[in-house]
Amino acid sequence: MSVGGLDAVTMAQSTPLEQKNSVLDKDDFLKLLVTQLEAQDPLNPLESTEFTAQLAQFSSLEQLYTINDNMEHLQLYQAAVNNVQAVSLIGKTVKVQGNSIDLKDGLSSAVHFELAADAASVFVNIYDPYGGLAKTIEAGPLNAGEQTLDWDTTDHRGDQMADGDYTFEVFAVDADKQIVETTALFTGTVTDVVFKDGTAWLLAGNREIPMGNVLQVSETED
Repeated sequence: MSVGGLDAVTMAQSTPLEQKNSVLDKDDFLKLLVTQLEAQDPLNPLESTEFTAQLAQFSSLEQLYTINDNMEHLQLYQAAVNNVQAVSLIGKTVKVQGNSIDLKDGLSSAVHFELAADAASVFVNIYDPYGGLAKTIEAGPLNAGEQTLDWDTTDHRGDQMADGDYTFEVFAVDADKQIVETTALFTGTVTDVVFKDGTAWLLAGNREIPMGNVLQVSETED
């Protein structure tokens, strides 16, 4: 009794099937279409409407692949442009949203903020690197728009504060004692550029600034 056929069946069942990709690409689609045309009954050919619909599907698939390739190239190009722009900002002064103040060698960067409306009273709280309140500055009435205040780097007792990274918070009210919206701003000189996952980050002081957060770029004053 021949067992060759049985052995072949057993081997076929025991041999794991190679995992195929379940996603058809444009080449697979075209092969299926050609195979369908070759196997059709000459006496009952594929209807023209169905054939036209399949050609339209293939055309749409081809366009999607082309669009996807173009988008990938565009993303790479845009990333390269952003990286070049980031490097060109080294040595420039940038302004971003942020409430940071640098205190180094006894000198402090200015406090920058923006008022959404005219304010009758403005107060600025300065916080030390540990989050403690170091000093409150009473700025008085200020007009709407960007404002700059200087901090003398002393605390509420008049003692000199140590170098470090400080933060500030602005409170403002109008003549009717209604709160005026404020936006804290950070201004610093770009000293370096680092790249993380293909994205450029600007270094200003001890801070890493995403390119997309930059509000203004200007020449650094000597």
